[in-house]
Amino acid sequence: MPEFAPASRVSRIKSSASVAAAARVRELKAEGRRILDLTVGEPDFDTPEHIKAAALEAIAQGETKYTSVTGTPALQKAILQTLEVRTGLHYTPAEITIGGGAKQVIFIAFMASLDADDEVIVPAPYWVSYPDMVLANEGTPVVVPCGEEAGFKLTPEALAGALTPRTKWVILNTPSNPTGAVYSPTELRALADVLAGHPHVYILTDEIYDQIYFGADRLTSLVELAPELKDRILAVNGVSKAYAMTGWRLGYAAGPAPLIAAINKLQSQISSCPSSVSQAAAAAALTGDQGFVRESREIYRSRRDKAVAGLNAIDGLSCTTPEGAFYAYVNCSGVIGKVTPEGQVIANDQDFTLYLLDAASVASIQGSAYGLGPYFRISYATSLDIIEESIAAIDKAVQALS
Repeated sequence: MPEFAPASRVSRIKSSASVAAAARVRELKAEGRRILDLTVGEPDFDTPEHIKAAALEAIAQGETKYTSVTGTPALQKAILQTLEVRTGLHYTPAEITIGGGAKQVIFIAFMASLDADDEVIVPAPYWVSYPDMVLANEGTPVVVPCGEEAGFKLTPEALAGALTPRTKWVILNTPSNPTGAVYSPTELRALADVLAGHPHVYILTDEIYDQIYFGADRLTSLVELAPELKDRILAVNGVSKAYAMTGWRLGYAAGPAPLIAAINKLQSQISSCPSSVSQAAAAAALTGDQGFVRESREIYRSRRDKAVAGLNAIDGLSCTTPEGAFYAYVNCSGVIGKVTPEGQVIANDQDFTLYLLDAASVASIQGSAYGLGPYFRISYATSLDIIEESIAAIDKAVQALS
């Protein structure tokens, strides 16, 4: 039998670094090692009871069949109401799509829109899946470094310099994974002014962490700030992060009707529709009591403050204060070139994260996986006890370097 040869789209991409890190942690735990896991990009809370109750009720009522590819009427209504409250803009059912998680929605959006050699501007640091999703769909990721001096955000100048006649998309992730950076209204307006002169470019705004924002004011969406770009903006969101529903796999997006129609056509051939039970749960999440969102956000804030203060107290490490999400992006340039007690030189951020795993039993993800080193990402979607223990272990490991 001939050896299996995967399609070229498979060989163009890498496995997700965050998924690989989580898998390695599970392997080490299975071997009996106690690992302080700071890799996981999901809430450590359980899904709120009223959301689970809505799912159970849906099952009891027999809502376990196929739904429309565009979702149940109840979930469509909940999404449309949510969009209007958060953006002040009116969307129609023809302008929304619902999928098996925001990740699937983004992938199918690229599948529906990219032809060979179309370019997608990806600001770095980026969520690990963006470039590979583009590559899998025959596009070309154009990675634009956005350093700490720029707040890890795309500037108008950098955007203007990256745009070409082949640019199909620009990705904006706010709040950001991995940095927690948030674009201010002023910054978004400046980017919108650049994009106004390039009508062939679409904008994908990944807003999956929009409910986990620590600012005193309300988080502003690009489509709210620049409604004149509405027919070119795909605003992606979901229930995974804000409502602790990662395993329910339910995401959605709002955008121009022709793009949404293309996404839904592909969705009809890929999975027919999202889970009917997850849709019932998501409708309850969006329309029900939002106390969980507010309470969990304050818990994340206290964890963030503890993590950032502790990391900044370690000689050789530094960390800006994230404005949203539940990640910290830690500058480890101060330990590059140092030597471990075993005599190994820390040559890069991957070496450092492997050292932390080996010497401190702390699992994190190297910044190079997100397109910008030397940094490493931690998730503070874990208990204060684990955060404090991890920081103490990192400090001890760093002190052991020479």
